Amino acid sequence: MKPLLLFPIIWHLAIAANIRSIFLFKDVMKSNTTALKTSGFNTLIMFGVGILSNGDIMYYSNTPGSQDVRVASGGAYVGGETLAQKVRSLKTGETGVTRLEISMNAQNVRNLMATPGPGPETPLYRNFQALKEAWTLDAVNNDDESIYDLNSSVTFGRMLGRVGYKYTIAPYTNAQFWLNMKNQLNQGLREQDWLLDRVYLQCYDGGANNNPPGWQTFLGMKVVPLIWVINDSKPQFGATAAQARTRFAQWHQQNALAGGGYWNDYDIEKMGLSYRDYGNALSTVFP
Repeated sequence: MKPLLLFPIIWHLAIAANIRSIFLFKDVMKSNTTALKTSGFNTLIMFGVGILSNGDIMYYSNTPGSQDVRVASGGAYVGGETLAQKVRSLKTGETGVTRLEISMNAQNVRNLMATPGPGPETPLYRNFQALKEAWTLDAVNNDDESIYDLNSSVTFGRMLGRVGYKYTIAPYTNAQFWLNMKNQLNQGLREQDWLLDRVYLQCYDGGANNNPPGWQTFLGMKVVPLIWVINDSKPQFGATAAQARTRFAQWHQQNALAGGGYWNDYDIEKMGLSYRDYGNALSTVFP
């Protein structure tokens, strides 16, 4: 990718203050939800939600000993009340969490937007409606890393907006695609009403060289850089809480960010790390 700071563009800032986020890779039924709720995070993004070819919605556990769960089918929530209660609990009781998202790729989106389409009578629309109600969701995160079909992505985003979701993205490359999507989804809207209201920028693995201030200039909106915690999958991309704090502070000093975040809770628990330490790193830079 070319250095994004080289792209001159006139832009407006999206309104998003003090975002402290973490992607939930581990099955929420097995993760330390108490720590997630009380360690300074205000945004949780549940990774591993996917759409089947018939419009059903799956929650993929990504955790040894757990099973994938079909959570919406035929316009109804079918994931079980135990799971629904656990997900809803993330924003209730003693918690700092005010926003809950689900993250998905773009599989089957293009075909479903073509047939049967995005209308309110379609299974996909009704399934997302049912899941939003059952889980008290606020947004859907687009983690497309391979398909990049603009027309269907925009159509899908607008459908989600009609259901009542916000739409967010988690890019690591292909900046022009994401800029085009952002411009189309937010066209004619005031900043406070933007449908695509957050950018979680991957700054690890394939996005290790990404510069958040540069992406902000190019996209015309604030971003939330994501850092990978210490892990044993690709340890070269892992960061301690102290290292993460330093990186967030440096980027924020260059060009004020919307906040910061991590990939992912599974590694925090697997590696015996501290939610509190990683949360404090965010709270210090983004109080």
